[in-house]
Amino acid sequence: MTELQENTAPTPDRSLPSPQDRFGERFRTNVSAEGVQARVMEAETQSLAQTFAELAASGAAPRAAAVILGARRRYISGEGKSGTYAALLGADLSATLSNVFVVDGRALNPLAVLSDVRSSDVLIVFSLRRYRSETVRFGEAFKAAGGQLVVVTDADDAPLAPLADVRIHVNTGSASYADSPTAVAAVCQLLGTLTAASAKGARRRLAVRDELAATLDLYHHEPEKEPEA
Repeated sequence: MTELQENTAPTPDRSLPSPQDRFGERFRTNVSAEGVQARVMEAETQSLAQTFAELAASGAAPRAAAVILGARRRYISGEGKSGTYAALLGADLSATLSNVFVVDGRALNPLAVLSDVRSSDVLIVFSLRRYRSETVRFGEAFKAAGGQLVVVTDADDAPLAPLADVRIHVNTGSASYADSPTAVAAVCQLLGTLTAASAKGARRRLAVRDELAATLDLYHHEPEKEPEA
């Protein structure tokens, strides 16, 4: 059975950009499942701790939340795996804010957004290695059109980093062939929480959503038990 090498969690290795390269370097034979688990857990814990430490020192997350709160329209984008992060952040932000739009290329595409960009608009873009060219082009065009840009990325020299009004750095160091999603998901949680804490009408909006969810019977609930005789 092919598994991961059993040793301590690695420091982030930026020299292996391809999942295939990382697979060949990090996967070895005759390693126990327990050893794999320990190494992955250590690497994920390390990535999250480093990201939180950097964010606490830089203050980037509160600045990004302020830009998001001050915007008239909030667009969120990412391609490939990053599209999942965009959808996650979109779900969190739309619970407490209005005018939140995930640019997924289907219901809303970059062309429609770029045709009407205002200086009061913000694009939150997830751009992680290997840096999808569609994301880079969209971010560049949005910024050139006068919008604000919040970039969630994994490197200081990422293509969109120089254009960002606010850049949020995430550590994606991993013990697997795939870069770690842990810190990226945590940043989505952090931004959603920071914006909700300061958003006017957040409590009212959440209450209305709960009422509508009950009316529409959206969530599973156990049937009420018959009282015992």
